[in-house]
Amino acid sequence: MKKIILLCLFVLGISAFAKEEVNIYTERHYDADKILIKNFEKETGIKINVVKAKGDELIKKLELEGKDTPADLFITADAGKLYRAKEKGLLQPVVTEKLSENVKETLKDKDDFWYGLTYRARIIAYDPTKTDASSINKIEDLADDKWKGKILVRSSSNLYNQSLLASIIKNDGEEEATKWAKSIVENMARSPKGNDRDQAKGVVSGVGEIAIMNSYYMGRLLTSKDPYEVKVGKALKIKFLNQEDRGNHINASGAGITKYSKNKENAIKFLEYMTSVEGQKVFAELNYEYPVNEKVSPSEIVKKWGDFKADNLDLNYLGVYNEKAVKIFDEVGWK
Repeated sequence: MKKIILLCLFVLGISAFAKEEVNIYTERHYDADKILIKNFEKETGIKINVVKAKGDELIKKLELEGKDTPADLFITADAGKLYRAKEKGLLQPVVTEKLSENVKETLKDKDDFWYGLTYRARIIAYDPTKTDASSINKIEDLADDKWKGKILVRSSSNLYNQSLLASIIKNDGEEEATKWAKSIVENMARSPKGNDRDQAKGVVSGVGEIAIMNSYYMGRLLTSKDPYEVKVGKALKIKFLNQEDRGNHINASGAGITKYSKNKENAIKFLEYMTSVEGQKVFAELNYEYPVNEKVSPSEIVKKWGDFKADNLDLNYLGVYNEKAVKIFDEVGWK
C-alpha cells in the first residue's frame, strides 16, 4: 500500500512539474532572447518551449489551431503584427500592476492586448566624409531629386518598411505617402535587396549614399565578430529625422497573451520578466534596442547617438494601415 501511495505521489509530482511551462510563438531570433529564456527558467523553474517563424506564419498557425493551440505567448518584432493578431481575436487583454509599471504608456496597446518589449528607431545612416546630409531633416526629405540614385533600402516585403510607410500614411495622408514612395523608388541606388546591415555596407562600398535602417543594426555592426562589419559601423553616422515636428518613426517589438493560453499565469510571469529592469537590461545591452521600461537606460553605444524625439503615434496604426502600405508599394513598383 505504501508503495502505491508513493507511486501516486511520484506521478502527481511529474504532472505538477509538467504544468510549469510556457509555450511561446516568436519571430524574434536574437541571442538576447535565448539568454532571457535561460535566465527565466533558472530563476523560476518554469520551462519555456519555443516555436519560431515569421509573424504572419505564426498568426496563421494560431488561427488554424484555434482553441487547441499550445501557444501561450505571441511575440513579434512589429507592432503591426500584434494589431493584426488582436483584430483576429487571437489575443486576450491582460492587466497587472507590474506590466503597468514596467511598460511606457505609448509602447503598449491601449486595450491591454499587447505590451512592447523594446522599440527601434528607423533612421538614416551615411558616411559624413562623403555625404552632406544636413538637408535631410525629415523622412519626407528623402524624396528630393538630389538623392536620385543614392538611397539604399530593403524590399517592400520587409515589415519595417511597411510599418514606416503606414506611419507616413497616418501622418501625411495616403496621397502624400504614395508620392513619397514613388520618389524613393526613383531615388534608389539599386533594386532593393539584403537586410539593414547590407544597406549600411552599400554606403561604405559606394553603391549609394543614404541607408534607411533600424537603429539597433548599427549597434550590431559595431560589436560584430566580423572586422569588416565593425569597419562599416565606424565609418557611418546616423541621423534621427522629424525632430522638429512629429518625431522619428519608431516600431515596437512586443508580446501578447494568446486567447486560449493554457499556462496564462506562467506566460504573464515571463512577460513581466521581459519588461522588468533585469530583462530590459539584456535587450538593451545585447541587442542595442531601446528599453520600454523607463528605469533602464540604453546601452553605452546607443547613448552615444544622443537622445531623440520619437513619434508617439498609436502603434496600432502600423497595423491599421499595413494593407494600404503594401498596396502603395505595389502601385509605385517598390520591389
